[in-house]
Amino acid sequence: MELTHIEHLGIAVKSLEEAIPYYENVLGLKCYAIEEVTDQKVRTAFFKIGQTKLELLEPTCPESTIAGFIEKRGEGIHHMAFAVADGVANALAEVEGKGIRLIDKAPRRGAEGLDIAFLHPKSTQGVLTELCEKGK
Repeated sequence: MELTHIEHLGIAVKSLEEAIPYYENVLGLKCYAIEEVTDQKVRTAFFKIGQTKLELLEPTCPESTIAGFIEKRGEGIHHMAFAVADGVANALAEVEGKGIRLIDKAPRRGAEGLDIAFLHPKSTQGVLTELCEKGK
């Protein structure tokens, strides 16, 4: 598996409307996109800094995994996403072969049209890890 860069850091927030001003007015970043990912029950807001993006994640319902994360741990960093050069499906097969527990057995569509898959934090040193590639 070849990782090319940190694609984004996912940050769980209760409200995009409350969180975006911090990133824009204090840090000087510009929100360039807001998108709802219905099947993941989240609204996202994106900022770019260098080659890396920050993805704010707001739950759209109490059943959202982001809502559960905020309830248990509070707002903050939720996951780290890596861009893969050789395809998410190939990367999943490789890491599973090395004993890593998968959340997603196959790639699925995420925000910004990326194909994504998550690795379980119990087998990734406690960090929820996402693998990404531009969707075809």
